[in-house]
Amino acid sequence: MKGLNIALAVVAGAVAGAAVGLLFAPKKGSDTRAEIKKYLRSKGIKLSKSDLDDIVDEIADEIRG
Repeated sequence: MKGLNIALAVVAGAVAGAAVGLLFAPKKGSDTRAEIKKYLRSKGIKLSKSDLDDIVDEIADEIRG
């Protein structure tokens, strides 16, 4: 259970960091999504492509409101 909590904390931190980055980065959406994917992978978050795409889409939707 502790490992799951750590994994969720890492994902939550990545989401928060990506959200802040989206708010302050006036870049094209596709460029921003690519950067989010790169960041998540650099933090060792190993998800399938579709799961990673889903997370990136969720982050983008949250930012848009």
